[in-house]
Amino acid sequence: MTRLFVVLIVTVLLSISCEDSKKMDTAGNQEQDPKLAKLKLQPGFKAEHLYSPADNDQGSWVAMTFDNKDRLITADQYGALYRMEIPAIGSEELQPKIEKLKIQTGETVADSIIQMGYAQGLLYAFNSLYVMVNHRGNDEFEKTSGLYRLQDTDNDDQYDKISLLKSLNGAGEHGPHSIVLSPDGESLYVIAGNHTDLPEMDAYRLPKVWQNDNLFPEVKDPRGHANRRGAPAGWIANIDPEGKRWELVSAGFRNPFDLDFNDQGDMFVYDSDMEWDLGMPWYRPTRICHVTSGSEFGWRTGNGKWSPAYPDNLSPVLNIGQGSPTNVVYGRGAKFPVRYQKSIYAFDWSFGIIYAIHLQPNGSSYEGEREEFLSGIPLPLTDGVIGPDGAMYFMTGGRRLDSDLYRVHYVGDESVTAATDKTELTEGNKIRRELETYHSGPKEGAVDFAWPYLNNEDRFIQYAARVAIEHQPLSEWQNKVYTEKDPVTLAQGVIALARHGSKSHQPKLINALLGVDLKALSPQHQVDLLRAFELTLARFGVPAASLKNKVINYLSPLYPAKTDVMNQLLSKTLAFLNDPTVVSKTLALLESKEGENTDVMANSATEASDLILRNPQYGMDIALTLKNMPPAQHTYYGMVIADVEKGWTPALREKYFNWFKKAFTFKAGRSYIGFIDKARKKALTHVPKDKFDYYDKLSGADLLTSSGNALVSNAVQPKGPGKSWKVEDIEPLLADGLEGRDYENGKNMFAATTCITCHSMRGEGANIGPDLTQLGTRFSPEDMLKAIIEPNDVISDQYNSIVYTLKDGKSVVGRLMNETEDSYVVSQNPYAPDLTREIPKDQVTGTKHSSISWMPPGTVNRLNAEELKDLLAYLAAGGDPDSPIYKEANN
Repeated sequence: MTRLFVVLIVTVLLSISCEDSKKMDTAGNQEQDPKLAKLKLQPGFKAEHLYSPADNDQGSWVAMTFDNKDRLITADQYGALYRMEIPAIGSEELQPKIEKLKIQTGETVADSIIQMGYAQGLLYAFNSLYVMVNHRGNDEFEKTSGLYRLQDTDNDDQYDKISLLKSLNGAGEHGPHSIVLSPDGESLYVIAGNHTDLPEMDAYRLPKVWQNDNLFPEVKDPRGHANRRGAPAGWIANIDPEGKRWELVSAGFRNPFDLDFNDQGDMFVYDSDMEWDLGMPWYRPTRICHVTSGSEFGWRTGNGKWSPAYPDNLSPVLNIGQGSPTNVVYGRGAKFPVRYQKSIYAFDWSFGIIYAIHLQPNGSSYEGEREEFLSGIPLPLTDGVIGPDGAMYFMTGGRRLDSDLYRVHYVGDESVTAATDKTELTEGNKIRRELETYHSGPKEGAVDFAWPYLNNEDRFIQYAARVAIEHQPLSEWQNKVYTEKDPVTLAQGVIALARHGSKSHQPKLINALLGVDLKALSPQHQVDLLRAFELTLARFGVPAASLKNKVINYLSPLYPAKTDVMNQLLSKTLAFLNDPTVVSKTLALLESKEGENTDVMANSATEASDLILRNPQYGMDIALTLKNMPPAQHTYYGMVIADVEKGWTPALREKYFNWFKKAFTFKAGRSYIGFIDKARKKALTHVPKDKFDYYDKLSGADLLTSSGNALVSNAVQPKGPGKSWKVEDIEPLLADGLEGRDYENGKNMFAATTCITCHSMRGEGANIGPDLTQLGTRFSPEDMLKAIIEPNDVISDQYNSIVYTLKDGKSVVGRLMNETEDSYVVSQNPYAPDLTREIPKDQVTGTKHSSISWMPPGTVNRLNAEELKDLLAYLAAGGDPDSPIYKEANN
C-alpha cells in the first residue's frame, strides 16, 4: 500500500502538550489505561487488558484455544506455543501464569524436545491439541505446513506425542489457517487460503470439475499476486479426529481465516477482499458467506472473479467492506444478552473492528445485519474465542506487531441466561439439507428427487439440487436436459452438463438454449440462461460456424441490456464469438454515464469513507480512490473488447485508444494502472502494423513507466537501501549535524516520501497537512525525526480525528470541521476535505480523540542515512536553498 506522509506530527507542539495528548473519553472523568481507553464497546460490556506478549519477548500472537483445564493456549505467528492460566473475572490476581510449550517425545530430555510453532490455527478437542502449522520449516521449528495432533500419552500434563495428520503445500498469510470442531462434536473442519494447494481428498462434496469458467479476457494481476493460483482456490474440508478421511466441503474463497457454526449447525466464514482491486468491476468486498455442502464462491485469479449473481456460485449473506478478515466465532456459551449469544463475530485486522452479525432466516439461508460490537484505533485483531467463563477473549498482533490479550464480559442489566429457544429450521432449510444428502456420490432416487428443485426460487435450494444431480451418473440425467421445456430448469441442467460433459454435448446444449424466449424471463433467470451459454463456450470453445452465427443472432439484439450484470455477460460472450457489432455497441456504453455499478465500493455494510481514518496506512489508499475513482463498468467495457478483431473502423479505434489515455487519469487500487495497460497492450496486437506506433502513443504509452504498472513520476526516487528507522537511530544519525547537505536531494526526498502530497513548502505542495516552511524555526532535527518515526506519539488537536459513538452502536471517525447547534460536521477524506458528513448531536453518546495520526509510520523507511539527512536538512531550512544549513561544514 502507498504510505502517505499525511501530517508531519512535530507541529503538534503548537497546539498541545505531551501531557494533554493523553485523551479522555467523554463518558468519564479519569484517565484510563490507553490500551483500554481506545476501545469502543456496546453499552453494558466491559473490557480488561490481560497480558502483553511483546513485553515478555513472546512474539505476535495470532491463534488461541482453551484446553480441558480452562487454560488458554496461544500461538506466536513466527514462534512458539504458550499455555497460560487466566485469573478469574474479578480476581485480585493480576497476571496470568504462562509457560512455553515444548513437546518431549522421547525418554531423555536432551534428544527429544521439539518446538511446535508458526501456528495459525489451534483447537483443543478429543483430548488433543490440534495445531495448524503455517511454515516452511527451519532449524528451530522443523515442522512444516500441515495439520498436527499433539497428545499427552502419559498423563503428566505435557504433550509427548506429535502426529502429522496431513502435510499441506502452502504457507504465509494465504496458507493453511484454522481448525474448528463440528457442531455434533464428532469431527473437525479445516480452512485454508488460496495459496494452499488442495490435497487429494477422499471425497468431494463440490464435484471435482472446477475450471476458470469466465469468457472475460483473462488479465492476471500485473504485480504478480496469486498469478499461479487457480481453482478451487481457498477451501474448507471436513476430517475425522484421526485425520484419516478428508472430504472437501466448499471452495472458491480468496483467504478466509476462520469459520464457525450457528445453533442450527450452519457454517459461516468471513472472506477477504483484494485491496489492489479497489474501484474495479471485479472487486469483491470482504463478506460473510453461508457455507453449504458443495458450495462454490467464485474466486479466480486476476480479473477472473465471478459475479455473485452467477447461479453456479453462491452470493454472500452480507458484504462488509474493505478490511482484512481474521477470526470468526459464534456467541454460543457467552454470558451475554441473548441477541449476542446468537451473533456471529467477525474480526477485521486492518481497521480494528469486531462485527456482530445478527442473522435472520431467509428461506433456506439467511440475511445478515452487522453491528459494530467492539472497535479500537489501532486494534489489529487476530483471534478470539468464547471462554469457559462466558467471556470473549481476543488478541491483537500479527505481522510482528505488538500483541495484547483482552477479555470482554457483560456487566449490564440484561439477562445473560443461556438461550434455550433454539430457532427451528425453516422448511427451506430442511429441503436444502435433504438435497445435500445426495452430495456424497451416486444414490438411488437422487435425480427424481432433485430435478424438480432446479427451478426453485430459493437460490440455495436450486444450487443444492444441481450439485445433487451432478453427483449422479451422467447417463441418468443428460437426456432430461435435452428434453426439458421449463427454461429455468433447462438453464440449471445445461450448467450441470457443461461442467461434466464433453465437446460432443455442445450442439444439443446450445440448441436447447436457443429455443428459450429470454425476454420472457425474470432478470435473474436471464442471468442464469446467459451464464449457461457462457459455460458451454468456456468449456467447449467456439462452436461450428453455423451454430456460432445462431448464437450471435440470438444474443446480439439483446445487447445492450438494462443491467450491468447482463451487459457484462452479453459483451464478453459476443466478444468471444467476434460479433461484428459488439465493438460499436460497447464503445457506446463506454461513453455513457449510466451504470448502476459506478461505485463498486458503495455496495457494502460499512461505507468506505468510514474506514479511512481508522488506519491511515490502508485508509489513505481508499481516500485517494474515492476522490477520483474510475467508473467500474467502463473499465469492464474497455477490457472486454481488447481481443475482438471484427467490427473496427478508424473512428472506433480512435475512440477506443483515447479511452485508455483517459482511464489512466483515474485512481483506484494499486493494480489498476497495470490492468488497464495489459488490456491496452493486448488491444494493440490487433491494430495494423503501420498504425501501431500511432495508437500506442494515442493510448497513453508516454504516461507509463517501463513496467506499465504505474504512471511516470518526475520525482527522483531514493537509492536506498532503506531501513526500518527507530528512535534509537536518531542520535548516531545526527551526531555530525546537518551542515553542508545536498539541497536538491533533500527537495527530491520531500517529494519521493510523498510529503509534498499533503504539505506545502514555500508555496509548493498541498494543504491537507500544515505548511512546513517555518518548521525549522521551532523544532530541532531530532524532534522532527522522532515525530516522523513515531507519528502517533503526540497528535495535534488541529489534525486529530475524533471517534463519535452513536446510539445505534456504530461509530464514525472524522475530523471536526464545523459544529452547529444540532450537529457535528466532519470530514473523513483528507484528500477531499470539502466532502463533509453531518452527525446529529442527539445521536452521539460519546466522543474520544483517536490515538492514530494521519501520517502512517514508515514514511522514511525507503531512505538511506544520507538521503534521510538531506530530507531533514531541507525541512530544517524551510525549503530555502540559501539557508545557513547548506553552507559547507567548518573544518
